[in-house]
Amino acid sequence: MTTIKLHNTLKRDEDKPVFVPLDEKNVRMYVCGPTVYDRAHLGNARPVVVFDVLYRLLRHVYGAEHVTYVRNFTDVDDKINARAAESGRSIGEITAETTQWFLDDMAALGALEPDHMPRATQYIPQMVAMIEGLIAKGHAYEAEGHVLFAVDSWREGYGKLSGRSVDDMIAGARVEVAPYKRNPMDFVLWKPSSDDLPGWDSPWGRGRPGWHIECSAMAHELLGESFDIHGGGNDLMFPHHENEIAQSCCAHPEGEFAKVWLHNEMLQVEGKKMSKSLGNFFTVRDLLDQGIPGEVIRFVFLSTHYRKPMDWTAEKAEEAEKTLRKWRGLVQGAETGQVQEIELAPLYDDLNTHGVIQRLRAMARAIELGIDTPEGTVTPGNFLATARMLGLLEDGMGDWIAQHADDLSDLSLTLDKERMKAKQTKDFTIVDALKSALTDAGVEVRMTKDGVDLIPGPNFDPAKLEALK
Repeated sequence: MTTIKLHNTLKRDEDKPVFVPLDEKNVRMYVCGPTVYDRAHLGNARPVVVFDVLYRLLRHVYGAEHVTYVRNFTDVDDKINARAAESGRSIGEITAETTQWFLDDMAALGALEPDHMPRATQYIPQMVAMIEGLIAKGHAYEAEGHVLFAVDSWREGYGKLSGRSVDDMIAGARVEVAPYKRNPMDFVLWKPSSDDLPGWDSPWGRGRPGWHIECSAMAHELLGESFDIHGGGNDLMFPHHENEIAQSCCAHPEGEFAKVWLHNEMLQVEGKKMSKSLGNFFTVRDLLDQGIPGEVIRFVFLSTHYRKPMDWTAEKAEEAEKTLRKWRGLVQGAETGQVQEIELAPLYDDLNTHGVIQRLRAMARAIELGIDTPEGTVTPGNFLATARMLGLLEDGMGDWIAQHADDLSDLSLTLDKERMKAKQTKDFTIVDALKSALTDAGVEVRMTKDGVDLIPGPNFDPAKLEALK
């Protein structure tokens, strides 16, 4: 069986340990999902795409029937309550609508739906039971209608994920500490609800869960006391994931909670942090409505390694669109062949999607020119199967191609082939004639070692190209 290596945040001193599942017949992964009160922005979408690729890889290696992927929805939260208050709409109406928005937008990016998508409000009894157990074991306490986790009760383990000590965290705290906390780092497991807020009966009165307990309870219910992989953005590492570990390991000390922790880096837009104040804040739906295909968004995401900051730029989107047009032209009419494991090798090395895309570019080039790669002969079908391991070139993702009347990929391929022939024969007559015709039609011709790019200019006249097609 092929070896997968994954960088484990919990064991940061080790260089990409080999991934060994607890049970090869039941590989389990939990990823923190969205709080559903609005549209998903680009940053929300990055972990969805990253862990979708990992899900595909695990299914490829261990078999689809042996992998369980859980991604939750937080549908009880103060942000949701505030949105309901300002809009006059019910909480249930808002969460139902925004949950479907999220599913639709992620589907547009080619993300497979997880095996389980639990809603926090469906698991309140499990959360109450876990909190009761933590109190009974001396790891939590009730104070003024709240229940808090006592960090001092697990001081030896708290901070290992984020690499912080409790003393350092206390010294660095800049928020006002609630007077009922025994330790400034203690965090809320349960809080009281007024009559105008969602609430459930509990041994501590009517209230609602804190954020962190949700994932611990749902992961335990669906994946057990120990499971293989827990993922999310690195903004969740502290305090959310740190708190999950503490409460889960204390509630179920016989287990180890998550064995491997994976965190993707954050997203920027044109080199700057995405921010409404900077005017560079985009939701996925914003880009889709601007005509940027979901497959293009996915390609841009995967062009950067998940542990590196990803910079979304208009230039990258344009380049991704041109590449995907060319690739789809190469596989048009092809039956899906065999995944080329040697070309997929970077993916097994800590999800190096950038590396796989570079391999795919070389495969596409070989198909264009009718040559072999150093690894052997490339067929359109095998290229297609390998690209689909990244969720690219899927059948349902290519409708956008037909919407672009100025697709010049066929002419680009023709000119590139003629150029390669001319390099051998030293006769550039045909190449010069094609370039002249393209220029006359208002097309800019750019030739590089990687191929030919044709860019329609402001005076582009597609009618003048009909004779060339």
